[in-house]
Amino acid sequence: MFFFGRVTLGFIFWEIFARRVGLGGVARRNRTERNRRTAVRFRALAIRMGGLMIKVGQFLSARLDILPPEITTELAGLQDEVPAEKFEAIRDHAQSELMLPLSEHYAWFDEEPLAAASLGQVHRARLREVDAAELGYADVVVKVQRPHIEQVVEVDLAAIRRVGGWLQRYRPIRERADVSALIEEFATTTRAEIDYLAEGSNAETFSVNFAEDPHVHVPRVVWELTTRRVLTLEDVSAIKLGDYDAITAAGIDRAQVAEVLLSTYMQQIFEDGFFHADPHPGNLFVTPLEGTDEAGNRNWKLTFVDFGMVGHVPENLRTGLREALIAIGTQDGTRLVKSFKTLDVLLPSADLKLIEMASMQLFDRFGGMSMSELRELDHAEMMSFGLQFQELMLNLPFQLPESLLLLGRSIAILSGMCTGLNPEFNLWSSISPYASKLVSDEGGSTFQTILAEGTKIFQIAIGLPGRVDRVLTLMERGEFGVQTPMLDLRIRRLERSVGRITGGLVFSALLISGAILHGSDPGLGRLLMGASVLPLLWVLVTGRRRHPGRR
Repeated sequence: MFFFGRVTLGFIFWEIFARRVGLGGVARRNRTERNRRTAVRFRALAIRMGGLMIKVGQFLSARLDILPPEITTELAGLQDEVPAEKFEAIRDHAQSELMLPLSEHYAWFDEEPLAAASLGQVHRARLREVDAAELGYADVVVKVQRPHIEQVVEVDLAAIRRVGGWLQRYRPIRERADVSALIEEFATTTRAEIDYLAEGSNAETFSVNFAEDPHVHVPRVVWELTTRRVLTLEDVSAIKLGDYDAITAAGIDRAQVAEVLLSTYMQQIFEDGFFHADPHPGNLFVTPLEGTDEAGNRNWKLTFVDFGMVGHVPENLRTGLREALIAIGTQDGTRLVKSFKTLDVLLPSADLKLIEMASMQLFDRFGGMSMSELRELDHAEMMSFGLQFQELMLNLPFQLPESLLLLGRSIAILSGMCTGLNPEFNLWSSISPYASKLVSDEGGSTFQTILAEGTKIFQIAIGLPGRVDRVLTLMERGEFGVQTPMLDLRIRRLERSVGRITGGLVFSALLISGAILHGSDPGLGRLLMGASVLPLLWVLVTGRRRHPGRR
């Protein structure tokens, strides 16, 4: 609370008070560095406190829709790794859950954790011979919650809700984001992560969905040794997906792994409506198998672990995502805007025409490029695009629901891993065949899609003569004009800034003159210093006014 209190006071000083007293330029120049320092301090706080704070940092790192890049970039590398709990505490907690000593359930239990996170930690173990013979495997991993973590989570959530209440009082934030809804979405996701019965059920659902895919494997759950706070799974450790050299050394085609990885997510999102939402390299393994394929590459399978964080794709979201995928695959800006409306991610202030124009420019400039080509783009090219659509970039009229946020985070991580596996991986060309399939499968056929587009063109053609006649009539009357709302907005802002600068100069002149004259003529000096309050009040009041049409 002390940390967030300091951040809030700093925000009030720089973003509200400084702008009202003529220091807006200074606030703008140092905003990026201030945000970066805040993110660095929060990262240190999260690592020190553990508990929910690391999860908060990871959640914020994905909020590209409401946070500046200097914050999300700094928090992106925050790993859920904290010092391990003492084994005695973990052992006692596990035994109270399983209601018998660990030696009664496991032939061997490693006291050194395989991994330690903020909510729990994982240990290797081996099943007793009788259980191993029945299940067909002996090596397992046991995930145990940290003692009292549920109480810690509720305390941390209470603090976060209070901070959210502070933020909600600031009108620009209140209009830009539903903070309380974001916090409750985060709380729901976190509580689901500490329910190991739900995680086991998620793993089984995923396994059923990919039962016919020989390239995908999921660890089996030992339900007899699983409770809400203890989870026992088949040990499927293999080559981590991020260990590219080891994958190559095993004789496995990395480009094929990248294609299969993308294909599995296409199925999860667009067919199953249920996806693994934490696909970082530690949760994905490449398991070498016996034999080789026709090209001489070794056979393998892709193994998913850790199903504590999963996402569900409701029907409206799936429909919107299908539209977006088709729009990207066919590079159709109009259809992309339509998908945004279906997904309900646009704020009321969104300029649909500007978003459509930006989408088309994005497709024209960068469509078809591989990830490595995009990374090597000239900085000036990106700056040119940003300047062309600076109003859109500054306002970013989007707010993402939690389900879409999880999906976006997963796709971002997925894209990075695919590029790491295959530097020439081209997301555009990989998506295009799937988009073509969706076009042919959607509510109708390709013929129906063409027919719908033809109907639109026919409707436009019918109305075209009337529109031309109206334009010619206006030109004859001398009433023809072109609206430039963005230019008008910039002119109003410039006029407002000049007025406030003038008021600030008058305030400074009166104050300084009064201070100089106070020694020789106290009465006149006090009069001038008192009069300086009037232009100061004018600057403060005009700073609060809002122009019509602005949010």
